[in-house]
Amino acid sequence: MKESRIRPSDAINPVFRSMTLDDIGQIVQIERESFTSPWSEEAFRTELTQNLFARYMVMEWEGVILGYGGMWIIVDEAHVTNIAVQERFRGMGLGERLLRELMRTAVWLGARRMTLEVRVSNETAQSLYRKLGFQPSGLRPGYYSDNREDALIMWAELAAGAEEAAGAAESPEGEQE
Repeated sequence: MKESRIRPSDAINPVFRSMTLDDIGQIVQIERESFTSPWSEEAFRTELTQNLFARYMVMEWEGVILGYGGMWIIVDEAHVTNIAVQERFRGMGLGERLLRELMRTAVWLGARRMTLEVRVSNETAQSLYRKLGFQPSGLRPGYYSDNREDALIMWAELAAGAEEAAGAAESPEGEQE
């Protein structure tokens, strides 16, 4: 199995690509280890096949999905729906790389701003989001259904040159620009 060869100390150079229906099994495993109220296989299937606003990507290395992220693009705004990295690959900067790729792709798709919700108790994620330019803008009281925890709403302005600075973004169809 490929996974047994990967160690956190390895130099990981992931590939980013659009999520496919075949990825859902691995995605749900990461979702379950990451969140107390994980999305179901059906939720991801619906997002990929029925939600015209949805864009989901995976971060993969040597055939192993290390993480994934999703967003809705509505007019000129991107709303991050979820983002997660496999537990054993956390603390290696991969979450930052994944979020940067989501931001770059959002710009490529015409977004000028990006928003997300994060648990008020998740200081690690908030720190990453602040590092990448997200600022708190409000609270959603009782947002999380598992424990009624509040969500911190954060927004970031997306730089018009972000896609050029990071290289050509992959189009939703998987073609290089």
